[in-house]
Amino acid sequence: MIMKKIMNAPDHFVDETMEGIIAAYGDRVKLLNGDKRVLLTNYEVKEGKVGIVTAGGSGHLPVFLGYVGSGMLDGCAIGNVFASPSYTRMADMIRACDHGSGVLCLYGNYGGDKMNLEQAREDVEFDDIATTAVYVGDDVCSSPKETAQNRRGVAGMVYAFKIAGAAADKMMSLEEVTKVTQKALENIRTMGVATSPCIIPEVGTPTFQIGENEIELGMGIHGERGIQVREMMRADDIAQVVMDNILEDMPLSAGDEVSVMVNGLGATPLEEQLIIFRKVSQILSEKGVTVYMPHIGEFATSMEMSGLSVTVFKLDEELKELLRAPAVTPFYTNLNK
Repeated sequence: MIMKKIMNAPDHFVDETMEGIIAAYGDRVKLLNGDKRVLLTNYEVKEGKVGIVTAGGSGHLPVFLGYVGSGMLDGCAIGNVFASPSYTRMADMIRACDHGSGVLCLYGNYGGDKMNLEQAREDVEFDDIATTAVYVGDDVCSSPKETAQNRRGVAGMVYAFKIAGAAADKMMSLEEVTKVTQKALENIRTMGVATSPCIIPEVGTPTFQIGENEIELGMGIHGERGIQVREMMRADDIAQVVMDNILEDMPLSAGDEVSVMVNGLGATPLEEQLIIFRKVSQILSEKGVTVYMPHIGEFATSMEMSGLSVTVFKLDEELKELLRAPAVTPFYTNLNK
């Protein structure tokens, strides 16, 4: 498999992506002092609002950059493709996103991101900036339930960004925003499948190998090994396997309400995502579970990987209110009331 990408040079891939974002959405986002690896919201922010920030490797658009804006993230720092940004950039971002009431650092459960954000949080303590940290670990296949603290963060983080951003916009305190975001994540589960790898521009070779007629169940967004490789399956069978794993981990009962996200990993047509959602909604309906505000599309990709993930977010009235609160970012607009 050779690398065929629409780009100028691998070393310029991330910076030129950032230049494109600013050229397209400069009315909504801006760079931090010209740094092409730190994006901030360009919307007016209420004084005293809790800041919401994230950080991680590039290569996953719309995560993370696409969710900086009104009602979601105040800032985002990125590194090279699938690589953590430096802690100094993270610290600068936190400082820029402190509006007087502290900053929630909300990020995926990955070693480099955790290490650098912890260092960044220590640095900003000297500026008297209060911070809290919540990491996302929604991938049910990355670790058993009894060691859920080791799970990877995947597409479920988009729901977490939405809840945290809405809570902050309601002028909740840092403690309250942190608490409701953690509650949301305790009710979010995701499983992904992959049918082809992606290629990191700077590397030029596939991140993993998979046969022509195979599908990997539980694959991570960086090419991390899944739980099983099978012959390619029918869409209904894929949806059933995914939902069986999610519902075993987070059982649902008749009368429950959930939001469902079917997320394309970069090279999966919307038609295929909708076919999966069709079956997922049938499975939930048969259990007496109602789907509220479905999300179908590309929310957290892995370059040009072919495959998708399904996220189930169990809701209560508080989480429903925060989910439907308005948000406007370059890649996410929700003006439901």
